[in-house]
Formats: sequence, C-alpha cells, structure tokens
Amino acid sequence: MGSPTIHTDLLFDPVQKKFIKNVSIKVDEPSGLITNVIHRDGDVEGELGDSDIDLRGKVVLPGFVDAHSHIFLHSYDEASAVVQKRDESFVERVIRSVNHCRIGLLAGYTTYRDLGSESMQDADCNVRDAINRGLIPGPRLYVATKVIASTGGFESRTENSIGGHCMPAGAEAADGPDELRKAVRRRIAAGADIIKFFGDYRRRIMRFPPKQQHPYIGSVKFPPAVPNETHVMFTQEEMNTIVEEAELADCPVAAHCITKAAAKAAAIAGALTIEHAFNMDDETLLLFKERGTILVPTLAVFEHIHKSKVQEVLVLVKRAWDLGVRLACGGDTGTYPHGDNAREMELMIEAGIPVEDVLAAGTVGGWDACGGDRCGRRFGWFEEGTAADIIALDADPREDKDALRKVSFVMKDAQVWKREGQAVGMV
Repeated sequence: MGSPTIHTDLLFDPVQKKFIKNVSIKVDEPSGLITNVIHRDGDVEGELGDSDIDLRGKVVLPGFVDAHSHIFLHSYDEASAVVQKRDESFVERVIRSVNHCRIGLLAGYTTYRDLGSESMQDADCNVRDAINRGLIPGPRLYVATKVIASTGGFESRTENSIGGHCMPAGAEAADGPDELRKAVRRRIAAGADIIKFFGDYRRRIMRFPPKQQHPYIGSVKFPPAVPNETHVMFTQEEMNTIVEEAELADCPVAAHCITKAAAKAAAIAGALTIEHAFNMDDETLLLFKERGTILVPTLAVFEHIHKSKVQEVLVLVKRAWDLGVRLACGGDTGTYPHGDNAREMELMIEAGIPVEDVLAAGTVGGWDACGGDRCGRRFGWFEEGTAADIIALDADPREDKDALRKVSFVMKDAQVWKREGQAVGMV
C-alpha cells in the first residue's frame, strides 16, 4: 500500500480536450483515487522514488469507457446470438464473460456499461460484484440486467416454439404503465445500475422468419424489400413511465432506438442515452441536443453486420457532432470481439470528428453515459478525488491511426494491471 506518483510528459485532458505536457499524478492505493495532479515546469527533477511510475515517452489518458458492451456475448463470427443463447451453458457463458472482462481491461477499458445480460438473467450483477470484490480482474461494470420490452418484442424464437420460447428469455416483457413500473422496480431490486428498454425492434419477425436472427439472414423465397421492419414498441405514456419510475431510484435510462419515432419518444421521455440511432435526421438530432440526450451510435457493430452501408452512418454521426449532440463511445462490444473495443473510436475519427473530441467521448463522455455522479464514483478524467484509472499508449493517436490499440500500461483504481505491454497480477 502507498501513494505512488505517475510521471508523464504528454497527457490528454478530456475536460479541456487538450494534450498537456509535463504532468505528474499522485494516486492513493487504499482509496484507489487520484490525490494530486501536478503541473511541472519542466522534466522530473532528481531520481524517481521506488514506487514512482515513469510513463514519459508515452501518451497518457484516463482509462477508456465502453458505453455499450455485452460481457456474455462473443463475436457473431464465431456463433450467432441465437446459437450462444441456445447451445452454450450458463456456466460456459459466465466463464467466457470472465475472459472478456480481462481482455477488455488489458485493452485499456477500465469501465464497461453492460447493456443487457443476453438471456443470462441477472448474472451480470454477479460478475460486477465479483470484480468489485477483487475476485477477478475486469473493468468497472455498470449493468442493466434484463432489458425491458413489450410483449413478444425482443425474444429469440424458433418456428418450433409451439407458441412459446425455445430459448431463455432475454427481456422482461411488460405492457402498460402499471406493468412497466413493476418491471423497472424488479430490475432495480435485481441490482441494475441502468434501466435499458427497447424503444423499437423487429416485432413481426416470424412473418418472414429468418434462418438466423442475429445477424439477420433471410430464408423465405420471395421476401418483400424490407422483410422484417423495425416498429415502435411503446407508447409515449409507457416510455414516460419507464423513465419516471427509474428516476425514483436515481437510475439512468438507456433506450435502444433505430427509428426516428422511437428515438424522439425516448428523448422526450428523458432517456439519458439513445443507442444505435442509425436513421436519424436533423430534427431528431436537434431534439437530442435540446434534451441533453447522449448518442451512443455503436458504429462498430453496424460495420460488422452492414459493412456496405457504414459510410452513411459515419456521415450521420459526424452531423450529430456538428450539431452539438453529446456523444459516448460503445460499439456493442461482444457482437464483435472484446479487445477490439477501440474500433468504435477509430470509426468516429474516420467520420471526421476531431481526435480530441473522440477521446473525450471515450472517457469522460462514458462517465456521463453511465449516469455521471449517479455512478457513485467519478472516473474518466484527471482530478483530485477521481478514480485513478490511467492508461498509456505507445503512439500518439493524432499521428498513428492504430495508436488506440497500442496500450502498454493500465491502472484501474490505483492498481496496475498492465505494464510495458505485459499483464500484471493475472494468471
């Protein structure tokens, strides 16, 4: 136990959105907090102390925040979501999640917002608590447990379901204000840090049933142009109720929205974040700005599933930034491999958003998306009293497009997990 000092000669401050020279950061191991941020006049004077950490020659940032992840999913290239939910045991999926958390941490992600347990009930709470108790390494988790959807709105089905579900339910189905209040209360009682609901989805998917639902692979001979359109799930009153009930527990709300109608209704209801939002227009984006709604565009999953159309969505996200919409970075990690989380920030940079703004969205913007001060801990920037989440890159992201993957140092809550590119304290 002690109070080591981290010495840097180039550090990114996400609050100012500036790269700053010659900063030293004193951290306290027992509390896991930053205790002092020292702006030096020049280089470090004298010899370093035994416990000091020298990160000069690297680019130092706060730990990254993945604002949309799924610890129980692994890449759809390996197995579709339906196959994972149907064929992988509960124990296997927990073991995979432990591996995913370790990989994410070593990639520089000290916080994950996990938006749905993907048919694993409330097990995301248990993984979160195991990390918090020091039993396994991983990012700080903020979890949603089961997502909330209208009846029949978000379930993996087979044609041989005999009117039911052949796989574990992935959502809590509820309809009408009274049921939705109970659903939110159940999620809070189960341990949810965030309430997530589906503003829309492919509600009529069995009309033209696919061979595979995630990702969608058609199977009927003569499908219409859009075989399984996305439809709004809840009325405005119902969305209002979800947010209102969550607010009683001081709990932020995330809304899955593809359509403009759902996104507008969710923003009006007071959802903190809108996920995906691939079809927005200026009217909708300006509503986000007016309401202070954070957009989490999940570009990486869109690229993974709809690569030919990703440029259209990059233009949309750049437009959102131009209009002043708040952004956070999360690619729906898990649908593509954990460890490749940085792809979301890379795509934002490719969209034309300045590197500094993207790095801010991937750090302090992630803290905002997790609920800000509702989180119970401050992280994502450098200040006395914030979590000592510190990472270092071996290259400058302003000059090297691959720099965000060159993470050679990771500290979370003042504990070092990676140094000189090697894992520390992990078996």
